Amino acid sequence: MNTTVRAVNRVVTGGSTHRSRPSPRSQPPTTRLLSLGAGIQSSTVLLLACEGVIPRFDYALFADTGWEPRAVYENLARLRAYAAKFGIPVRTVSAGNIRDDALDPAHRFVSMPLHVLNPDGSRGLARRQCTSEYKIGPLKKAARELLGYPHPKRVPRGVYAEQSIGISVDEFARAKDSGVQYLRNVFPLLELGWDRARCVEYLAERGFGDTVKSACVGCPFHGNAGWRWIRDHDPDGWADAVAFDKAIRDGYPHATTQGQELRGQYFLHRSCQPLDHVDLDTPPTRKRHLRLVTAESTHGSDVNPDVDEDGDPDGCSPWSCRSGEPVTATGTGAGKRAA
Repeated sequence: MNTTVRAVNRVVTGGSTHRSRPSPRSQPPTTRLLSLGAGIQSSTVLLLACEGVIPRFDYALFADTGWEPRAVYENLARLRAYAAKFGIPVRTVSAGNIRDDALDPAHRFVSMPLHVLNPDGSRGLARRQCTSEYKIGPLKKAARELLGYPHPKRVPRGVYAEQSIGISVDEFARAKDSGVQYLRNVFPLLELGWDRARCVEYLAERGFGDTVKSACVGCPFHGNAGWRWIRDHDPDGWADAVAFDKAIRDGYPHATTQGQELRGQYFLHRSCQPLDHVDLDTPPTRKRHLRLVTAESTHGSDVNPDVDEDGDPDGCSPWSCRSGEPVTATGTGAGKRAA
């Protein structure tokens, strides 16, 4: 067993160590699920299950934020049709449309990690709960329902769903437990020793070479490459993101209508400039190279210039995001968050 696979046999969450899967003597899963983002890695895992390389799933669940790029929805439709041939239903679960909810003055607060330019010129990041609310929440709810114990019913001890997560060996540090007893995460790509490049190759061999990274159109963790791709390949998505960026300049409508004090200006792009004013075409000045992803590598160009071009390396995959750690958005002290 190689070092990478040994490292992910035990994952650390919340300061304590847990096994990433039940011991061989424990009961088998009641159902097998796939958390399907319709991006590179999770699409690979689905096809592997269709081919019988790994155990087949009872369901593949796509948590829809309502604001994915057109290419992701197109790939999802292809995956759904393909998986159906092998008896694997692909279901969509959702907690609503994150874009519409964020702009709706009547809707409760939506926590997206917007970039904040404070009055004193310092920069920060608004608090982030969107992954939990629009991805993890719906997936947990669906898992309980498929197990036959919808909230608030208590799931009996030993009854659980095994959920596969598409994390490859080049990002093994992202592997995390679900945090609940009735849902146990496993990582087929780690067990196979596959990296992202191998996944891309595998998908291309099977006619899925156009698969793109799954992330919301207006995700603030996009780098210039991500924004450039949306601008050049999804004109409607780009126009929508530009309009959204302008609409949230002074904060979320719900917060302002409720009289919450919002200091500073809010942006989708990490430069804290209007999205349609940012130069996305100037090539990076640094020599590109393979780098280790660390918690410190995502807080801006002063630390890691690659982030400006590539964006946050983790994106917002359920249970695997360490991105968007809240930082001060007021410039007045550590630990404060933007409203």
